[in-house]
Amino acid sequence: MAAARPDPQPRRAATRSRAKRADAVATLRGAAGPRSAEKGGAQPWRKRVAHETTIVQAAERVFAGAGFGGATMAEIAKAAGLPKPNLHYYFGSKQALYRAVLERTLREWLEPADCIVATAEPREALERYIREKMRLSFARPYASRVWANELLHGAPELRTTLVRTLRPLMRRKVAVIDQWIAEGRMAPVDSSHLFFTIWAATQTYADFEVQICAVLGCASLDRAAQARATQHVVSLILRGCGLS
Repeated sequence: MAAARPDPQPRRAATRSRAKRADAVATLRGAAGPRSAEKGGAQPWRKRVAHETTIVQAAERVFAGAGFGGATMAEIAKAAGLPKPNLHYYFGSKQALYRAVLERTLREWLEPADCIVATAEPREALERYIREKMRLSFARPYASRVWANELLHGAPELRTTLVRTLRPLMRRKVAVIDQWIAEGRMAPVDSSHLFFTIWAATQTYADFEVQICAVLGCASLDRAAQARATQHVVSLILRGCGLS
């Protein structure tokens, strides 16, 4: 006589119950997971950006004072208020950190040129560009000095960047100036040398601040002095371009 088969209903019910519990857990994990990942992932990212910014700003000061050869990672770490291993963790080497300073400076200097487009009003665009360049010179003088020192030493780190990044951009901006001149919207000027003049006139307030303050008899340029200098540079260049 064949043995009686067990009733499958309780087993099926238990299986369905376990499956429902598994689905419920998966649903809860799915709902909580992205938020938890986002919350947990954003904090390290913000911390990394904050540390990198602190390190780069400290490196600007140290590189500006000692040059690449004289600067040490220990000095930069001290200026940043961070352990020296943090610098190596985020940037790897002194050369990589130095290059990061230069690249950040270039990015910040190129952004103001975005307003120089064919459809813009020449006077408004050039004034905006000059004022922003002056603002950067007053706000980030150490970055400007690191840049100047790099160029004075033959641009060993920047040479390729100057050719591949700066030159194409400036050719486009020079073409815009030439178009404005051809349309009779501003006086004829040498477009390339116009930019050289703007760079020299604005960056001198960062690179030669000591000389300027010595002549003016002050320890530093306050907001009023900065505004006076900015207005002078703007007016002088715009008049030269027939845009006063």
